[in-house]
Amino acid sequence: MPNPTAAMIVIGDEILSGRTRDSNMHHLAGKLAEAGIDLKEVRMISDDHDAIVSAVQEVSALYDHVFTSGGIGPTHDDITADGIAAAFGQRIDVRDDARAILAAHYAKSGTELNTARLRMARIPDGASLIENPVSAAPGFKLENVHVMAGVPSVFQAMVESVLPSLTGGAPLISRSLRVERGEGDIAEPLGALARAYPMLSMGSYPFQKDGKYGAHVVIRGSDAAAVDAALVELQAAFP
Repeated sequence: MPNPTAAMIVIGDEILSGRTRDSNMHHLAGKLAEAGIDLKEVRMISDDHDAIVSAVQEVSALYDHVFTSGGIGPTHDDITADGIAAAFGQRIDVRDDARAILAAHYAKSGTELNTARLRMARIPDGASLIENPVSAAPGFKLENVHVMAGVPSVFQAMVESVLPSLTGGAPLISRSLRVERGEGDIAEPLGALARAYPMLSMGSYPFQKDGKYGAHVVIRGSDAAAVDAALVELQAAFP
């Protein structure tokens, strides 16, 4: 039985402008691989309402799980929650359960729960909250879409909150071999090996360092025996 599938939508003008480097995709990909959920697609889009609505509607229909990062903070350009609500035709407003979480959090530090901070309690109808043990402001899940913060520490904490609720498949196993030959030399035998193991994914990643060049060949799959057998054949082909 195939593993569940997933997509990620990274939302934020700061990502697309190059001002901020995204690390959330790398973290999520690793965690999903461990859980046996295959990340199939990642999209990076701007803080634009229509872009969010369109992307969410498209990928939520294609994959079992969708994860978003970014755009759920207290400022005017944090419009992800509104876009997700619109994508599923849901009403959105400050919700009592989210308000209570924020009120308790800010009361501890003597900080005012002002209008800007209350924006983070705006949750679509029908959504369930995602716990945020770092800064309290919750994410949420609506349909098959998990909506999470863009700040890496908060995103990672939310991923840990979400993963136990998801049913995964076989974890992805990865093995690699450094081959000090050009890709033109290894292409034909590597292609033959890939055809012999159609259930596995094989990739060649070239390098050049200290006057040496070659490629790191990576074999991935959920069948450990097949991965190990393919690696043995690869090592025999390039001793």
